[in-house]
Amino acid sequence: MERWTKLMVRNRWLVVAIWLVVLLAGGYSSGKLSDLLSNTFTMPGTDSERARTILKERYGDRSDGSFTVVFRVPSASDPQLRGRLQNAVARAAKEVPTGRARPLAPGGDHILYGDIVSTLSIADAKGYTDDILHALPRGNAVTPYVTGQAAIQHDLDPIFNEDLKKGELLIAIPIALLILLVVFGLSWSVTIPLLFAACTIMGTLGAVYVFAHFVTMATYVTNLVQLIGLGIAVDYSLLIVYRFREELHRTDSKDEAIVRTMATAGRAVLFSGATVAIGLALLLFMPSPFMRSMGIGGFLIPLVSMAAAVTLQPALLSLYGRRGVRRSAFFRRRRDAVHHGFWERLATAIMRRPLAFLSGGAALLVAVAIPAFALQLTPGSAQGIPQHPQAVHGFDILKRAVGAGALSPTQIVVDSGRSGGATTAPVQHSIQTLVANVKSDPEVRYVRYRPTPPWIDPSGRYAQVVVAGRHEYGEEEAQSFVHRLRDDIIPAASWPAGARVLAGGGPPQGVDFIDRSYAVFPWLILAVLVLTYLLLLRAFRSLILPLKAVLLNLLSVAASYGALVVVFKWGLGSSLWGLYQFQQVEAWIPIFLFAMLFGLSMDYEVFLVTRMREAWDETRDNARAVGLGLERTGRIVTAAAIVMVAAFSGFIAGRVVGLQEFGFGLAVAIFLDATVVRALLVPSLMALFGRYNWWLPTRIARIVRVEPSPLEAPRPALRPAGR
Repeated sequence: MERWTKLMVRNRWLVVAIWLVVLLAGGYSSGKLSDLLSNTFTMPGTDSERARTILKERYGDRSDGSFTVVFRVPSASDPQLRGRLQNAVARAAKEVPTGRARPLAPGGDHILYGDIVSTLSIADAKGYTDDILHALPRGNAVTPYVTGQAAIQHDLDPIFNEDLKKGELLIAIPIALLILLVVFGLSWSVTIPLLFAACTIMGTLGAVYVFAHFVTMATYVTNLVQLIGLGIAVDYSLLIVYRFREELHRTDSKDEAIVRTMATAGRAVLFSGATVAIGLALLLFMPSPFMRSMGIGGFLIPLVSMAAAVTLQPALLSLYGRRGVRRSAFFRRRRDAVHHGFWERLATAIMRRPLAFLSGGAALLVAVAIPAFALQLTPGSAQGIPQHPQAVHGFDILKRAVGAGALSPTQIVVDSGRSGGATTAPVQHSIQTLVANVKSDPEVRYVRYRPTPPWIDPSGRYAQVVVAGRHEYGEEEAQSFVHRLRDDIIPAASWPAGARVLAGGGPPQGVDFIDRSYAVFPWLILAVLVLTYLLLLRAFRSLILPLKAVLLNLLSVAASYGALVVVFKWGLGSSLWGLYQFQQVEAWIPIFLFAMLFGLSMDYEVFLVTRMREAWDETRDNARAVGLGLERTGRIVTAAAIVMVAAFSGFIAGRVVGLQEFGFGLAVAIFLDATVVRALLVPSLMALFGRYNWWLPTRIARIVRVEPSPLEAPRPALRPAGR
């Protein structure tokens, strides 16, 4: 680290120039990123994905790239009006590559609706929403709407961008600036974390732009990178600059202070970034493309931040120097002695009564975590989004007319196994039995099937049965129907040998997304726990401290799950802050919260314990090490946590329930982690463990390639910090 830091300092202008290019290139790329993003919850290798592939290849119908046209009309039974509108839909379908119009159907006395199907992905299809809408007739009491997954995504994109700007400009950046002023005073050093954040965010967005050309990237990625990237970047830079100012008081050499800063705070930032990256990197092994795309975006954030921390940060410190980080004389405060700080007094109190603080803090976290047992999951919903876009209006009209399941119906694909097989008597008999059984299910609103095209594909091998439910595809009733359909209804139709039946469409895709994701999730947890423990084993040079950190982080994550239930399902957030009240949590959120929080929460553990480790190596006094570590990091960790919570509040200020849930879960966990966990539980546990905190046997140390830390001989009594 010393040689590398000196290299960056010598070439500081070149380093800054390179990051300026990254900043400009990322800014250019971010402006073009929105058109490449989309939310899709397909799950390769499942029956629903096999059905989607058959529908795309044999019927020219890809559900996520299709549109539903809804007309409000004077009379849905008027044959002339219906014919005229059918021709208009056929003309509008030509605006979409591979687009084909399906027949219009009545949805009551004043509603006509029909689909425009295509083989496009949702990312490619959504851009044609306005073209279709402009090609449809209006006037004479006829009002058209274009809805469907692609159209709703198109109308939500500008809302995501507006919410992101509001979250950044009105919440995250002002609070971050205020905290920086409180920590650094009126000083040019306030600008260093902001410059650092701008470069890392734009660098990450530029990398996401490149990946988006090769893999499907979720719409939420932009929000994720900009708000979480802001929190991480400001935190990392804040901690390094703060340590640099400390080191300047110990030496007259600016370069020596930079080297010492990077060897301590810089090293801690690298370990912290690595813990964040570990959790997010394992999302890349999830079976869902949506989850992998979020993992790519999240994984790039700490990687770029770590790269900037070891290159741009020392270069900026060298350019700013002693004068650049000095407080303005008007605002300069007299430095208080370390032994009279709030954090030292807190540490002393904890060291005297560790069991009391441990019991109180743990009881609080467990109480917050208990409601997590009431967590219910959904793959997604149109209820938790703004209701004013025209695509959402069209969906609401259709929902009232024919049921919420009409927009994303279940599509049952029958593969007879040979050309012409779908029209044979045995297969048709089984299909009719299936249709009759499906119609008798209380969840089903209507079933559509005829033994003719377009229900039979041109080869005659495949047949398609469309089932619209009474509830949205992500609601529990729709999910329960999918299980009944697959487990009971389809097998009861007595299919002939060689025939295969696949349940696809919206509800089955949602069920497969949840089932497959949560089948892998326990292995994700186990891998994160093991890898994080091994990483912290090197960082802390201890057997006990990494285990304690891992267990406390699990408790923090559980508390964030419980808080989601209380605030969104039980409605506390609706009554207090006007948030959505929603019975279910979007299924990607608990997984991504765990992956993100396990690393982010570990940040403060690394910063706190590494300072305690420094003090222990100097004094060999556990009480003094804990007290000095808490005193020297308490203020800065609290400031960093406030910045992070402010960044996550940018999600909460948005108008989409998924991002509100995600932001709130992150904010609560970081708040509890920086207050209850790091300020109370960590010191109290370290007081109880005593000298065992710092034990790393020689054999283990040799395996992980660090210096051993033998068990100290017991001391007669613990001495409170500063005494």
